[in-house]
Amino acid sequence: MDYQKIASDVYNLAESDEPIAPQVREALQVIEQCLDQYGQDHLSLSFNGGKDCTVLLHLYAAVLTRKVSSTHKPISAFYIPVSSPFATLEEFVKIAAQDYLLDIFTCNLSSDIQLPVESVTPGVSTPTSLKGSDGYIGDRLQTRPVGTARGGEGMRRALELYKLRFPAIQAILVGTRRTDPHGATLSYRNMTDPGWPAFERVNPIINWAYSDVWTFLRKLKIPYCTLYDEGYTSLGSTYNTFPNPALLVTDSDSSNTLPSSLTIVANNPNTMCLAEPLPPKSFMNGSAGSLGSFTIIANNPDQTCFADPVCDLRETEPPGSSIELLGPFQVLANDPNTQCHAEVNEKSANSVSLPPRYRPAYELQDGSLERAGRVSGAIPPVIPEI
Repeated sequence: MDYQKIASDVYNLAESDEPIAPQVREALQVIEQCLDQYGQDHLSLSFNGGKDCTVLLHLYAAVLTRKVSSTHKPISAFYIPVSSPFATLEEFVKIAAQDYLLDIFTCNLSSDIQLPVESVTPGVSTPTSLKGSDGYIGDRLQTRPVGTARGGEGMRRALELYKLRFPAIQAILVGTRRTDPHGATLSYRNMTDPGWPAFERVNPIINWAYSDVWTFLRKLKIPYCTLYDEGYTSLGSTYNTFPNPALLVTDSDSSNTLPSSLTIVANNPNTMCLAEPLPPKSFMNGSAGSLGSFTIIANNPDQTCFADPVCDLRETEPPGSSIELLGPFQVLANDPNTQCHAEVNEKSANSVSLPPRYRPAYELQDGSLERAGRVSGAIPPVIPEI
């Protein structure tokens, strides 16, 4: 991890004429003031792998490098898993901890205590409608809350555990924004509520919009959880989190419609055209998708082989290989002098039923629909989240 580059990129953006510069400056000032007051030994970061805390982590790393040292100590952080977390998200947390040198503590409660961090509801179907006449976003699923506690109780218990294990921590950096649940009444700095472990909650990006988050991540090429490239815009439990219906690719969207079947043809009869998973890139350059494990062989230029497009695999070309990017596919020839061609097979173009496809989270134009893929619990959270 090049901390000097992180600091340079972030502070240069803050001092630039970019529209997001004021938000970046504001966040940096809040973090700097908090660091001046508490010092790194008494300050921690709440990190769950989501887009907001990923922004916050990058900002904090920049401040530590500029104000403390480019060889500063590991960053104190904690992770509170939700009930039934996404495996992809948990893997991202681990990789981010390695790359940013996080001294991260996972606040796991005992297995016999099932208390949600927020209201978590096992859904029975994926929400499809965006908004009803009463303003409700998403389908009304017949669901039940996990456990019997009110939403947020799991977080309170987890913070009690964290306070017990790390009594020196006095303040916590949190990626809460104004449009988040319980975020509307928060300021930059707030103490936890009565009955909660005593921490000062510091919200450096409280005034950031949804679009600001993605502008920052993409402009600085900051890695983020790949679930956001699959249409998810707000991440929680697998029970209550679905791809955002506002990002659903429709049949009328011709620029994103995929052929149901492809014809793979090699221009060399002695060559194989391969479609297979390629090694993922390093974390800082993003992660690859996967097509599953299969091989398409065309050992005759007149032979046709069919492949169903199933997901987006965007990789760089391996040395000595010939790759043609075919929409969501990359076809690899085992001879660098051979081209593998793909054409839509008209005869079977409608023979394959494909799962719904979603555009990436950064393409959501209406930030008010950020949580359209989340299903609220039957019992609303009444204890503020940290």
